Amino acid sequence: MLYLLVDLKETVSFFNVFRYITFRTGGAMVTAAMIVFLFGPAIINTMRIRQGKGQPIRADGPQTHFKKAGTPTMGGLMILVGILGSSILWANPYSTYVWCVLLVTIAFGIIGFYDDYLKVTKQSHLGFSGKSRLAAEFIIAVIASWTIIQAGQKPFSSSLTFPFFKDLMIHMGWFFAVFASIVIVGSANAVNLTDGLDGLATVPVMIAAASFALIAYLSGNAIFANYLQIHFVPGTGELAVILGAVVGAGLGFLWFNAPPAAIFMGDTGSLALGGLIGTVAVATKHELVLAIVGGLFVMEALSVIIQVVVYKQTGKRVFLMAPIHHHFEKKGWTESQVVIRFWIIALILAAIGLSTLKVR
Repeated sequence: MLYLLVDLKETVSFFNVFRYITFRTGGAMVTAAMIVFLFGPAIINTMRIRQGKGQPIRADGPQTHFKKAGTPTMGGLMILVGILGSSILWANPYSTYVWCVLLVTIAFGIIGFYDDYLKVTKQSHLGFSGKSRLAAEFIIAVIASWTIIQAGQKPFSSSLTFPFFKDLMIHMGWFFAVFASIVIVGSANAVNLTDGLDGLATVPVMIAAASFALIAYLSGNAIFANYLQIHFVPGTGELAVILGAVVGAGLGFLWFNAPPAAIFMGDTGSLALGGLIGTVAVATKHELVLAIVGGLFVMEALSVIIQVVVYKQTGKRVFLMAPIHHHFEKKGWTESQVVIRFWIIALILAAIGLSTLKVR
C-alpha cells in the first residue's frame, strides 16, 4: 500500500521513491525477513504445543531422520505471513499480476496446510488424497492461467516463447491455459518433493525467486527488454516485489530451519512457494526457463517418476530411495553434504537459466 504514497509526491517529494520497483523490492525483502523473525518463535511454539508428536517420520527413510521425531511442521505459515504482509505493504495494489500470484500462493498454501493437518492428526506420512489434491491444484492453476491470458496482450499472452530465440513463438490459444496449469502444478509439486531435508528446499527456492525477480523486472521494462531482445510483458515488473519478499521470508525461515530444524516447512510452504514461482514463470513468459532455473526441482520430481514407473514395470528400483536426495543419503552422504551440494547445483542452474536472457 506504500505505492499509493506516490500520488502525494507533489506535496512530499520523498514519496516519489515508492515509484521505483527496485526500492520496493528491497523494502519487501527486509520487511518479510523482519516479519518472520518477529513472529517465527510464537508460531513455532504454537505448532509444537498443538501438534504434540510433530511431523511423522517415514519408517523406511534414512536412519538419521528418526532423531528428528517430534519436530513440528507447517512452518510454511511463517513464510506465507512474511510474503503476504510484505507484498501487501510494498507491491502495487492495482496490478492484476500481483493479486493473481498472491491468490495462487494462498490457495496452494491452504491445500498444503490441510495435507499437513491430516498427516499430523493421523500420524501418517499419507495425507490428502493424491487425486483430490491434484484436482484442486489444477482448478486453481487453470483459473490463474486464464486470468494471466486475459491480463496480457493477445495473442502473445496465450503463446509459448522459447529461450535463445527471440522470434520463435507458438500460438497455443486456449490450450495455453492447460499448458500453463501443468507448469504451475508441476512447479508446486516439484518443490514439495524437494522439501525433505533441513534447508534443502528453502535456499533453492530463494535462488529461483531471486532469478525470476530479475527476469520479471527486465521483462516488465520496455527499455531493458528491447536491449536484451527478450519479450516485453507490461506489468510483470511488479512481481519482482513479491519475489523479493520470498527471498526475505526465506532468509527468516532459514534461521529457524537450519540444522537441527526447529520447525519443518511442510506442504504448507512448499506447495505455496512452488505454485508462486510457477505462476510468475507463466506471467513473465519464461515457462521453459523455469525448467533450467528450477532444474534441481525437476531432477527431484523426475527421480520419483522414474522410480515409480520402473518399479511398476520391472519390480526393481533405480534409486535406493526417491526423491533422489534420499538416494544419496542411503549411499552414505551426510545430510549437510546433500544439502550444500544441492545448493551448489541450484546456483549453477540459475546462472545457466539467467544466461538465456542475453544469448539470443
